[in-house]
Parts: sequence; structure tokens; C-alpha cells
Amino acid sequence: MDSLTEAVLGGAAPETLEKESLPAEYLAAHLRAEDVSVFDGMADRDVRRSLRVGPVPMPVLDVDEVLVAVMASSINYNTVWSATFEPLPTFTFLERLGRQGGSAARHDLPYHVLGSDASGVIVRVGQGVRRWRVGDHVVVSCVHVDDQEPATHADGMLGGEQRIWGFETNFGGLAHYAVVRASQLLPKPPHLTWEEAACTMLCASTSYRMLVSDRGARMKQGDVVLIWGATGGLGAYAVQLVKNGGGVAVGVVGSEEKAARLRNLGCDVVINREEIGLGAVPSSGAETIEMGKRLGRVIRSATGEDPHITFDYIGKATFGISVFVTRRGGTVVTCGSSTGYQHDFDNRYLWMNLKRIVGSHAANLQEQAECNRLFRLGQLVPVLSSVFPLSEVAEATRWVQQNRHIGKVGVLCLAPLTGLGVTDPALRARIGVQRLNPFLDHGTMEAEHARV
Repeated sequence: MDSLTEAVLGGAAPETLEKESLPAEYLAAHLRAEDVSVFDGMADRDVRRSLRVGPVPMPVLDVDEVLVAVMASSINYNTVWSATFEPLPTFTFLERLGRQGGSAARHDLPYHVLGSDASGVIVRVGQGVRRWRVGDHVVVSCVHVDDQEPATHADGMLGGEQRIWGFETNFGGLAHYAVVRASQLLPKPPHLTWEEAACTMLCASTSYRMLVSDRGARMKQGDVVLIWGATGGLGAYAVQLVKNGGGVAVGVVGSEEKAARLRNLGCDVVINREEIGLGAVPSSGAETIEMGKRLGRVIRSATGEDPHITFDYIGKATFGISVFVTRRGGTVVTCGSSTGYQHDFDNRYLWMNLKRIVGSHAANLQEQAECNRLFRLGQLVPVLSSVFPLSEVAEATRWVQQNRHIGKVGVLCLAPLTGLGVTDPALRARIGVQRLNPFLDHGTMEAEHARV
């Protein structure tokens, strides 16, 4: 272990951290460009074949960047996309970024350090960084923007140079150290552990923009909100946001085990899609409509009306049903397509019923700050279900690839064990540990995976 890492783990003062030398290399979960063709001819793109954990060189900081000692991270679906090299290898993104020249050229490497979530301690700041200091405890936003681009100042997500850190950039959070722009940082909620804090920003803020922001569905009190995949990372935060906002949460899941977890989360209406025959991708337009009618009857029986908003990140398997089942004048808001990007739907049910489709992607920094504030207030809680060490990141990603998880899958990076990082135990006690971790005893227990 290098001296800087020892100092971080020992809780050293900022002045001590500043004096310690940076290691020449660090441990990171990464892909290699030489492996891009490893899945050719294979039906199962098993991410355990492509994800590596090993040393990579320490990059040089730009003036507006910070180096974070990553205590914990988490798995997002973009890690699955990256590790399967689909829909295209992420080295394409790195090459495109590198063509900008200057410090951007650092990203175009034959390896790609993944990870779009992180919590940790700042150990270095660039000369142009004003609002952050060595020693600060932070969470990292996944949104990497160009603050010299005009559109960024209207909405960071609209800039042409907006990228997702650790997916479309290098030096991500599934590592012992990560390079991030200062504009990606927010203060870590002091009552959360490192692993809890590391599972909040990407999914929760994405759900926040989709539902709460005026750039999303603009949810209001009393709205019936249909949430596909309601025990996934995005879905479980969506359920909380709907409940907090006075809406009626209607969650769809794929098993009775997940249905039980969802009821425990407080979801108003819980639907096991297997029980009503919604387990497969519709094979035709007629089957999509029939599935939509089946789902609509269940929702109307439970709530008396059709959904005002449908929250859909599933994609091909659900989107046609979403367009059909949403009420006249309602909104389908989408941020991803884990079952496929090509969506088929009957446009008559969109245009003749005056519905809207809203595309949404991550969240700008202000939206993320508002979302992070809800965690600090205890009005949102983490949905962590299991924790793996960095050495087992490929297995953790495989869980997500196969939909074997619930909520969020955490990864310990520098943190040697779970439960560390709390600096406001009184607030933690007031909120209650059981409320903070409604999914934590799912599947393989936290303690089994929290080994170094």
C-alpha cells in the first residue's frame, strides 16, 4: 500500500494528504482495447471475460480537475454496456474525446477505467479549482460538461460536449483513484457510509430529472405514476420520489421476491408482471395492445384511473405498452433501453390521445444538488442491496447484466470494509438504519462481499 493511500485510510489531516506523493499507478477496473473482439460469435457476452482489475498509470490533473481517493463506487448499466462492447466499444468515445487535443488527449488510451459513481476524499486539486479543498468528503456526479460551451449554462445536459464520466470518458470511479472535474462534485451526505453514498448520484438524480424537474414529466400531487423495473436502481428511487411528491406509485417487477421488497419500500400498487403475462417482449403490435389492456385493467382496478406518467427505462420490451397504457394527455418519460433501443409503438395512441414522450438523460448539476439535498434531509434513502470488493467487480457487473440484483450493487474500492465514512451519527440514528437500507438483506449478504 502506498503512503498516500495509508494516509487516506488513516484519516490524515488535509495538510498531511497534500504532502504525500502520488503513487505512480493505482488499482482500477478497466477494459483493454485488445479485447474488443472477444465476444465475436458468442451469444452470451459475459462481462467477466472482459472486465479486468489491475494497475494503471496515474494520470496528470488538468487545472479544473480534482483527484479523488475513491472509497466506494457502484455498478450502473453503462458498465454492462461498456464491458459487452455494445452497442459499440467505448474506446470509440475515448478516441473522439482525444481528438480535441490538449488535456483531452489523455483519455484516448488502450485501456478504459470504468465507473460512473463514487464517494471519497479529495487528495489533489487543480490550480483552477476554487470551491473544493484537499480532505473534503464528496460524491461524484457522472455528468462531465464543458463550462465554456454556451448551452451548458442553460442546461448542462444540452451541451454537445456533455459526456458521462467513466463511460464516455476515462479515469472513472471503479478504482482506487479517480479524476473528475470540479463541476462534478457535491458534498457527501454526512450520515451515509461510503458505500451508501456511492450508490445515490447517478440513479437518483436521473430519476429526479425524469419526474420532478421542469425538464422532465413535471409530476404533481396526486399523479398516478407507472414505474417499470421498480426495484432497480432507477425504479426504487422513482418510487421514493413519487411518494415524497404526493403521487401514487404503481410499480412493476418480475418476481414475487421483488414484489415483497417493493411493498416494503412503500409502493402503493405492486404488480408482478409474470402473473399477468408481461414477461416477454411483445411479438407484434396486436400483442402489445393486448398486454397494454391487461396492464391497464390492473392499474384501473387498483387506482380507479390510468397513469398520468409512465417511467420507462426498460425500452424495447415495454415501450409500446407504455405509450398505450398512459392516459390521454399523459407523459411517457424515458432514459434508457436495457432490453433494446429499437422501440415499436402504435402512434395512433400517441397523437390522437395527445400524449407526450420526453427523453431524459442523467441530470444537470443543479438538479443533482437538489437531489443530494434530499438525501442529506433523509427524505431519500439509499437502495443498496449488496456490496462487493473491487477485486470482484466483474461478478458484481454480471449480477446486473443478468438482472439478479435489486436496487443498487455497491463496490468497495479503498474502504476496507462496510460501515465507514459516517460523520454525523446523530442524524443517522434519527433517520434509522433500517429505513436507510430497505434492500440490504437481499441475496448475498453485505458481510460476505465486504472482504479485501
